[in-house]
Amino acid sequence: MSSNVQLDPYTAEAQNDNVTLLQKVTDLHKVIQGAQTGMLTTRASDDHLHARAMTPVGPYSSTQVSLTFIANKTSPKFQDIKNDAHVNVSFFDTSSTSWASFSGIAKVCEDRSVVRERWNQNMAAYFGDLGDGIHKGDENDPRVVVIEVIPDEVCYWLATGGAISRRVQEVVTVVRGKTCIPGELRKITKEEIQLAQGLGSQTA
Repeated sequence: MSSNVQLDPYTAEAQNDNVTLLQKVTDLHKVIQGAQTGMLTTRASDDHLHARAMTPVGPYSSTQVSLTFIANKTSPKFQDIKNDAHVNVSFFDTSSTSWASFSGIAKVCEDRSVVRERWNQNMAAYFGDLGDGIHKGDENDPRVVVIEVIPDEVCYWLATGGAISRRVQEVVTVVRGKTCIPGELRKITKEEIQLAQGLGSQTA
């Protein structure tokens, strides 16, 4: 087999690097908003991987690439993060098939001012009022903390067209012996993430 034969034409043809950083971030936000809930994957001390559904809050700026979560610091995931701060957060929008994968570092923040800034009253349902006057399930509850995931790299798939047009494209490409590419595969590098963070701080 010739060494120049492309064995993964789907990935090769779908990759689109000719997009501005701002457009990449804008479209990434659309993917996350469409999916709404992501899966935060952590590594425990026994090296087992654990994933759980988490809904991010924000984004708070047009250039934000990091993810912010409100969480209960007594949950097992915090032991995992303490063991290994490297995490992955993945999103999948079933309505469009767009997806995103964040690989990076999780940082825990217990600063009450930050918690209050990120707090939404609807989150109280996930904590509950324990009736001791302290753990009331509000922004002042010591259980409530912020997890920020600062990515080293983000990969995402931006689907194009609707479900019907994608199915038609699949049939046509099979008949023609071609590869169906119903979207674009994009990557936001560590350097681009740092640049986006810099742009965000300038406009804050």
